[in-house]
Amino acid sequence: MNAAFSMFNGLMYALYAFLVGGILLGFHRKLMARVQCRPGPPIIQYLIHTFKFYFKELTFPISAGNPLYVFVALMDVMVWMSALSIAVVFESSLLILIGLYILQKIVEHGCGLSSGSPYGKVGGVRSVFSAAAEIPLFAAAGIVYTVTHSLIIGDIINYQAVNGPLIFQLPICAFAVFVLVLSKAPFSPFAIVKGKDIISGYLTEHYGPLEAIIMIGDAIAWFVLLWLFMALFLGPLIVASPVLTLLGMFVLTIIISFICALTPLLAPNHSVMLQITIASLTLIDLAYRIIH
Repeated sequence: MNAAFSMFNGLMYALYAFLVGGILLGFHRKLMARVQCRPGPPIIQYLIHTFKFYFKELTFPISAGNPLYVFVALMDVMVWMSALSIAVVFESSLLILIGLYILQKIVEHGCGLSSGSPYGKVGGVRSVFSAAAEIPLFAAAGIVYTVTHSLIIGDIINYQAVNGPLIFQLPICAFAVFVLVLSKAPFSPFAIVKGKDIISGYLTEHYGPLEAIIMIGDAIAWFVLLWLFMALFLGPLIVASPVLTLLGMFVLTIIISFICALTPLLAPNHSVMLQITIASLTLIDLAYRIIH
């Protein structure tokens, strides 16, 4: 009975994360359009698209590897639902969350290769290049550990309750994680895996219910990443209150929307070079803190 109740609560929280994440992504697109002097779609457009695709016909490209083609879509939403439980619900290990994020990159790569589309393949290959964004994440985890002596998210939040937000103590680390969140935003300057030059990247040939499943995963991912940034660097000042958490997500989405609206998509080599530069800064910061 307890297991069934816990599973029900988990599914309800996943639904909540999807609705909040979907509305924030719709708001992100609307605000970008307004900044660029366009009317833009309604804020609930992301949710409308997600539900719409559920009623579309499920199609399989002739060139697709069918088992993998279906599996990667299901795996994508499973990864982010797991991340939601580990990070937001249980406030567990940051290392497990990093592992899930890397697994999601493997899912992106498999998603692109499974369709047989040249655009999907290029998007899958670019997802490997974009793994440069994980290097700052590892370094950031190391820096947070040197200060808090723990990689448990709950312990990090409790540390900030006593010592204040880490964003003031670890500005370089906070910036590196912010760039990671920015890289997951639609139309981000780092969004090379879904660049318009390759149509929709690794998602080009996924259609109907499979695309709806991937969109659900992306909405949950946006919720998790925003919450994680606030938990790691703003602490209980924000995440202790559901209202302040939503307000913080709203503010972060506004900042990211302005960046996405006013900056062009970087070329893959420029995106990787910039992320490696940020990674180098975080690694230098980590080495300095270990030595001293």
